[in-house]
Amino acid sequence: MRGWFRRRALRTVHQFRTRLARYQLQQRGHVRAALLQDPVVTAAIAAHARTTGLPEDRVRLQVDAYIAEIVPHFNVLSYYQIGYNLAKLLINLLYKVSVDYQDEAALERIPKQDVVVYLINHRSNADYVVVAYVLAYGVHVSYAVGEWARAWPLEYVFKSFGAYFVRRRFREPLYHAVLERYVRLITRNGVTQGIFPEGGLTRDGRLRSPKLGLLDYILTTLNDPTFTRDIWLVPVAINYDRVLEDRSLIRELVDQGRRPGRIAQLATVTGYITRNLARLVTGRLKRYGRAAVNFGTPRSARAWLATAPPGVLAWPKERRLPELERLAQEAMTRIGAVIPVTPVPLAAAALLSFGQTMIPRPALLERMDQLRDRLLEVNAKVVRGGARIEDVWDRAWRMLRLRRLVVSDGDSVVVLPRARPLLEYYANSIAHLLPIRGPRVPFHKTHELETELPQLRKTSRDGA
Repeated sequence: MRGWFRRRALRTVHQFRTRLARYQLQQRGHVRAALLQDPVVTAAIAAHARTTGLPEDRVRLQVDAYIAEIVPHFNVLSYYQIGYNLAKLLINLLYKVSVDYQDEAALERIPKQDVVVYLINHRSNADYVVVAYVLAYGVHVSYAVGEWARAWPLEYVFKSFGAYFVRRRFREPLYHAVLERYVRLITRNGVTQGIFPEGGLTRDGRLRSPKLGLLDYILTTLNDPTFTRDIWLVPVAINYDRVLEDRSLIRELVDQGRRPGRIAQLATVTGYITRNLARLVTGRLKRYGRAAVNFGTPRSARAWLATAPPGVLAWPKERRLPELERLAQEAMTRIGAVIPVTPVPLAAAALLSFGQTMIPRPALLERMDQLRDRLLEVNAKVVRGGARIEDVWDRAWRMLRLRRLVVSDGDSVVVLPRARPLLEYYANSIAHLLPIRGPRVPFHKTHELETELPQLRKTSRDGA
């Protein structure tokens, strides 16, 4: 049976023409042994034992637990035969996916022996699936996954897909020593990685400031004199016509105290899946519009290092982080420059630019056309940028009406109660490309209490 599985896995790799580091196929025992013998981890164990007064044997057991938590057990068949096909089914049920490249030739020129790190903006937990699906034919990506996925069976699934787990906001030096050495270990061995520099989902739709931890671990691998490869940082921008968690994210932003617990989140997810399965069975399931992915021009880490202050990566952490922050901010700017402009964000920006509840449809279409022209002038990645503006609005209208954000009233479009925060969330995704003129109202709980806006009329054909 083992021979059959090996042959099947080899055929799968050839079928997908995937770029797969041999190190990903190593047994977890080899990785565990390498980490336990690492001088930095050994020193961290001794320091932790001195600080806490615990015996080194107990501290070593704690390190064992951290290794078991972080290190994946990648399985080719699990990733490509199960994960890929499941992702293909779900994504194509929910979205129409589009992919674009700022400089495809530059991506193809990356030497095969070098290490590639995809830096991705984080809008939805679906980002992992969408980007992995888009890249499946050509490369396998090992993701840094947050604690939200450390629940059965998600933990087993993600680990079998090659993802490693990261504890956010956990400051223990011993844990970070293990995580750092693991990230450097896989970087040194050529594993392609995907990280979310923002460190978490955006709550208001805007790009967040970058976190430096994982980027620091990856880049300081260049200090190793035996590591002769280059590291290429590839900006990846993703945007949606509908983010699955949008209302929950806005609720968390408006009122931190309303953040649901794990049981409530599980109930919400279960209900969501059940409702959509019912819609699928009855033929009423409709797509959520576009999921668009754009790849920016890659940046060589060694080229950056040549322009940085000499020896910057060998400086003490407190001193080198400001230099790395400049690089990270540049990466976020490069991600922002290729954010896809899908129909719903464009329509939301146009609706908000009027600063009023009722907007004449001809004026709205004219404003959308003006905004699109401005976006194209700054080389923004507008999905279906050459389509008639009426067709773009029609695609956005379907989603906005489905979400009960707007209705039509004669030849006008009416923004419904409680719609403004959600419209702002989508408009904010392209706000850095297109400053919206006119009054802007920030997120606030009073938006949920507005009574002067027209109510959704149950008898309205558009609101049905």
